[in-house]
Amino acid sequence: MQAVATVTHRTGAPHLASGPMADLRWKPSVTVAAVVEQGGRFLLVEELTADGLKLNNPAGHLDPGETPEQGAARECLEETTCSFTPQWLVGVYLARLQRPAANGQPADDITYLRFAYGGSVGAPDPTRTLDAPVQRTLWLTPDEVRASAARHRSPLVLRCIEDHLAGMRHPLGVVGADPSLWT
Repeated sequence: MQAVATVTHRTGAPHLASGPMADLRWKPSVTVAAVVEQGGRFLLVEELTADGLKLNNPAGHLDPGETPEQGAARECLEETTCSFTPQWLVGVYLARLQRPAANGQPADDITYLRFAYGGSVGAPDPTRTLDAPVQRTLWLTPDEVRASAARHRSPLVLRCIEDHLAGMRHPLGVVGADPSLWT
């Protein structure tokens, strides 16, 4: 007899999983982020979330068929209109978001696996617009980022910046991709 488990995704939609390991299978939500420092200031975005306006590194979900490095470049361009060139991996992080049901929205229990890349950006592209949830971009000093921690989308915003400031630099080749990703 196969085990059957009902899993609620972050959208609140139930998904029926079956098989001997169905109730043991765990799938974190993979995200990517750009950590950009220029002149002692860090590039952040202010975005509209279910919890109101929050600050975040330019970040988002990894899309099918892209490497985390490519995803970080894409997300930074979409959220800031600036081309991002990843130059190193700052770190790989796990964080859990637990939010009770409220205002007709289902409860959330999501674990994020974040790949954060450090690098540089070009000038904003005037032909592009910011992604819909992003209200504006900001350049904040480390002290301003620390002082705004209550407004961060996740604890990883500050953690990635602190690791960058501490000199965390891993080669881009640390995260590899098999050619099967593109077939």
